Order: sequence, then structure tokens, then C-alpha cells
Amino acid sequence: MDKSCAITRLIHPEKQVPQKFGSVQPAVYRASTVFFESTQAMRNRSWQDDYDYSYGLHGTPTTYALADRIAALEGGEYCILAPSGLSAINLVNFTFLQQGDEVWLPDNIYGPNKDLIRQLKTQFGIDYFLYDPLDASSFTPSAKAKLIWLEAAGSVTLEFPDLVGLVEKAQAANVLTVLDNTWGAGLAFCPFDFSAEHLSVDISVHALTKYPSGGADVLMGSIVTRQRNLHLAVLRTHTLQGIGVGGDDAERIIRSLPSIQLRYAQQDSNARQLAAWLSQQDCFAQVLHPALPDAKGHAFWQQVCGESNRAAGLVSVLFKPEFSLQQVDAFCDALRLFKLGYSWGGPMSLVMPYQLEHMRQPGHHYEGLLVRFCIGLEAIDDLVADLQQALQKI
Repeated sequence: MDKSCAITRLIHPEKQVPQKFGSVQPAVYRASTVFFESTQAMRNRSWQDDYDYSYGLHGTPTTYALADRIAALEGGEYCILAPSGLSAINLVNFTFLQQGDEVWLPDNIYGPNKDLIRQLKTQFGIDYFLYDPLDASSFTPSAKAKLIWLEAAGSVTLEFPDLVGLVEKAQAANVLTVLDNTWGAGLAFCPFDFSAEHLSVDISVHALTKYPSGGADVLMGSIVTRQRNLHLAVLRTHTLQGIGVGGDDAERIIRSLPSIQLRYAQQDSNARQLAAWLSQQDCFAQVLHPALPDAKGHAFWQQVCGESNRAAGLVSVLFKPEFSLQQVDAFCDALRLFKLGYSWGGPMSLVMPYQLEHMRQPGHHYEGLLVRFCIGLEAIDDLVADLQQALQKI
């Protein structure tokens, strides 16, 4: 066998390993080039196919397997994956907003989404308006209104919105409803059936980086819907922009999904215990958590999440006005188990201070400095002890 023959056989092996192999975890497919069985198969394929095996960017058995699982988790029919939660948000905005359109945002919206909308206003003449998520009457769409963003709950101040009232009003005005469902994760409530009247949002966006990943080591997002026309509209933008996810990242999330309900429940329990303890500390003016009876939006949380009685593992606190920025920063720096970092849903607890001067909408005027805790899976007594020692230092 000469050298060229050996190289050719390395690339085109004579023996083919049998593909029939059963295991708990699906195989990981990594590909840019995808083989077609024939020219007829190549010419008959369509980007609208549920499983478009034409190029690795469009999908592989691994990425489609994850998409199907996320659609099932959220109660949807169709799912598209993106490299991050923010990428998924961007896909929705670029798909459905055009020059002259009007988009509505909650005044506690996820900051990067608001920044993107501002950029769209500057570049493409898309108008945006803010509404109070606790007051559906503040949402007053005009004939140009195309889309309303919903967050349940707000990712920093944690108000649970009047989801029923807002969706009813949006549907009456023929405005597309898009929910950032990262907090609920498909577990606190079903975005496509969340009321006695079986109300549904049109699209659910989810940062799979958080609870579905569970390990704080994968970035990914998803866009789920029950409406094929909406799915195909997003898929077209997804294809034209060359957006894709890797098989290895998809496999990591697939491995984590079977434990998502257990992790969510444990972090929910830890967060509520910490919220109760934080409520007893004199240095805080307010503890923010939708399950607390005095929380903003508590009644709306009960209305939508009452059956599941679930909430994400996030708690925010407002320090009393007499505490300075330097003191709040010193508190955060003194924590040992709570690490300073963004995101949530991983095994380790996180802390992040926020300055809310920009939140001046009616009903959302916050006094004092806010700190958000993202509760992990540590023992609750150890987390309390860590908070105690940090508070003693200020």
C-alpha cells in the first residue's frame, strides 16, 4: 500500500462502524458539510423542513434534539436555537420590527434589550414606548404598534407583571406578544397556557444559559412558538444571518435538562428561605421577591403561578438610603460564598449591585441601592452565615 492510498483510506475508510447504538445520551454531531444521498435529495430539500440536514449551520441531529426538548419544556411546537439569550432576543426584534413600527417595553426591561431597541430607533426609525408592567392601562398601543415585550418577572427588580391583562389587551389590538421566559424557565408556568381562559403569548424567548444549562458554562438561547408562520419568519432571519449553535454546547444542555425541575425547586426553596431571613434585617428597606405577600405583582404571580407555586431562585434587596454606594460595594466584596457575577441558574450563588436611577417610571421609583442575589445549591445555613458576616462589616 503506497502513501497516497493509505491517506485516501484514512479519509474514506473501507469499514463503516454500525450506527445503531442505544444509550441514555444522544450522539454529538459536529459538522459543517452534510452529505446528501443524491442530487435529487439535494434539490428537494427546503429551509422550511422541520429537520433541514443541508449544512451544519442549519442544524444537526444533536441541535434538533435539544430544540425539540425545549419546545416540549415550554409547551410549544417549534423551537429555534441561538448562541445566547440576547441573540435570541435580537432575532425576534430583527424579524418582526420594520421602519415606522412601534414596540412596547416594560419599564423594568432587561437592559441589553432596551439598548438594542434604542439602536433600532436611531438606525431604522422604530419607535419604542415604556409601560408599567403592573398596570395594563399604561399600555396604550397605536395602530402602528407591532410588538410588546413581556418579562415575568423583571430580571432585577422582580416585579411580576399583569400578564393576563397585558396579553388580553395586546391580542385585542393585534399586537405580537413576546415573553422573556428565562425566569419561569417553562416550570413556573406555561407561556402558551397560563390562565383559566387558556391565554397564550405568541413567542417565548429563553436564555438557556440559565436553568437549562445549570452549569454556568454554556451560552445559548431559544425562540419557541406554537404558530408555524411565526416560526418560519424567525427561521428565515436565523438562516440569513448565519446563526448557529455547536453540537457540544447542545449536548451539555441536553445532559442537564433531566435535572432542571429538581434544581429549580431547590433554588426556589433556598431563595424563599433567604428572602424571609433578609426581611428581618434592619439595613434593608425592602426585599423583592414575587412570592412575598407584600411584593409588587404578588397577586399577578399568584394568578399565573399559583398552581405550580414556583419562582426562580432570585432575590433582590434595597438598602436603606443611609447606606452609601461604598458601603454596599464593601458588603458585596465581603461575601465569600456569593461570587460577584452576572447570570443565574448555576450551582454557585451570585451577587450583583445595581444603581436604579434610570428607573423613574410611575410606580417604579426605587429609593436606595439594590443588590440582587442569584441563589445556588449551597446549604442555606452557610449562605445565611455568609450574609451575616458581610453585613457585620458595614
